[in-house]
Amino acid sequence: MAVTLGYATAVPGCADLDDQLAALTAAGVDPRRVFTDRTPGSADKMRAGMLALLSYARAGDVVVVAALERLGRSAAEVTRTVADLTTRGITLRCLADGLDTATSTGRVVAKVLTDLASLDAPDSAESAHRA
Repeated sequence: MAVTLGYATAVPGCADLDDQLAALTAAGVDPRRVFTDRTPGSADKMRAGMLALLSYARAGDVVVVAALERLGRSAAEVTRTVADLTTRGITLRCLADGLDTATSTGRVVAKVLTDLASLDAPDSAESAHRA
């Protein structure tokens, strides 16, 4: 059975976590199925809430975020997360951006982001360097 999950994270110097949680609830996400990261960490530390979400989500599930940038602290991390979700058959919905990978346009955007993530992968860098 498909489950709708949410993810919200606090950004250093910004207290909008409550706004994100309200937006996720308004979008139909059960508050008990929202994963959060409240304590900002350094860029090299994985967030516990994100790890839990990625471990819990299964093919067919829907992950809802307030905005695409909530999926990572860098463009590379965001593209890797989108690629991971897409590859695993998990739908992604971003409320502020209007991205929904259940739509044909959303799938195209996810494909572009997945391709960008593959450029950042160590194996791709080696392959490109050899060519």
